[in-house]
Parts: sequence; structure tokens; C-alpha cells
Amino acid sequence: MDIKVYTPFEPATLSEKGHIVDFLFKHLDQYGDARKDIQKAIQYALKETASHGGFVITGEIDGKIAGSVVINRTGMEGYIPENILVYIAVDGSQRGKGIGKALMQKAIDLAQGDMALHVEPDNPARHLYEKLGFTNKYLEMRLKNK
Repeated sequence: MDIKVYTPFEPATLSEKGHIVDFLFKHLDQYGDARKDIQKAIQYALKETASHGGFVITGEIDGKIAGSVVINRTGMEGYIPENILVYIAVDGSQRGKGIGKALMQKAIDLAQGDMALHVEPDNPARHLYEKLGFTNKYLEMRLKNK
């Protein structure tokens, strides 16, 4: 697998970003978001909008994306982790081959500081996160403020 890392200093091309958005939209399955929201997270990671930046990782097999991760930096430290894993997805035909684990390990290695993520209780990826050392410290509650 060929792992590529995109940062504000080594950004993805417009075409690469389009492929990443399409890939995540398709392979996040029921845990995904709208294309425009995925695109916003990537723009944030690459500092194309006012942000603290982050990075995007893809794993490619034979020139096709097999998995991708989007990490956004929070600009905080201590009381809030410095990084948040916004998206991770692996092509359904490639699952169970260690791609998700390899991409997560690369993200952990690149992240400066702690990392948080949100995961649905029934998401099978939860077990991977626990194996990598993530713990459930809080119950998240949200208010949609109109």
C-alpha cells in the first residue's frame, strides 16, 4: 500500500481532493456526512479556510484509494485534545486487511499531541480504536443551536 500524506505545506490537488471526498462519501456508509461537510473538513485540514490545519492521509493500492483519514487540529491543548479524527474509511472490498490500522497508526505518528474521535457505539471500527489505545472518557452530548 502506498501511503500519501497531504498537509497545508504539501496539499492535495483539486483532483485528488475530489477523489478523497468521493471516496469518503461512498465508504463511510451510514456513519458519513454530506459531501459538502466532508469537503469542509478537508479544507480545514489543508488550511484552505481559517483554521489550525491538520492533515489528510490516503492509502492507495494499484493507484486507487483503499482508505483515507482526515485529522483536524483543534488549536487547544490539555483540556481538549490537540487533534480530532474527523473521518476514516476503508473500501468495503479491502476491509479486514489491516488498512485501517495502518492508516490510524500513521495518523497517530503524525499527530502532535492527543487525539479524540467520535464513534457510534455500534460501529465495528470502535474495536480498532480500542486496540490502538483510545478510551471512552466522556459521553458526548450536543445541542443544535438554531
